[in-house]
Amino acid sequence: MRLPTLALLFAALSALSALPAAAETFDTPQALLQALYRYDTTETDPDAPSLYSPFFSDQLNARFQADLDKTEPGDAGTIDFDPVISGNDGEATDIDVGQPIVIDDTAEVEVTFKNSVPVTLYYTLVKEHGGWKVDDIANQQGEYPWSLSALFDGAR
Repeated sequence: MRLPTLALLFAALSALSALPAAAETFDTPQALLQALYRYDTTETDPDAPSLYSPFFSDQLNARFQADLDKTEPGDAGTIDFDPVISGNDGEATDIDVGQPIVIDDTAEVEVTFKNSVPVTLYYTLVKEHGGWKVDDIANQQGEYPWSLSALFDGAR
């Protein structure tokens, strides 16, 4: 009787240890954003609404899911680029996470990096489920400034 119980306990602990690091709670805005830029998107649940769902707020995940639900199979959704690198290709290098401006359970943080050209993104974070989550991302530079919330609002 004890052997099956131990085997079940071991299997449960093994499954928990196999969860991606993104399932953890982030105590600071900087910790969240540093983990976001280290995240291997191949670890994302294939049924998740976004590659970055573990880092996104409930509200932002719901917006991605609603967009996914109304998108025809094979078509691109409203967000047809990687918002974390502000493009379709490349990768973020020389990442600098700025000092957050925190007011209650909301934070604003500037992140700069290179993705063939210098990029500055502005993150809006919220504290939910005991840790920080991304609630919006914006790029206010260039010919076509954007924010995820504005893109989703324009898709209605």
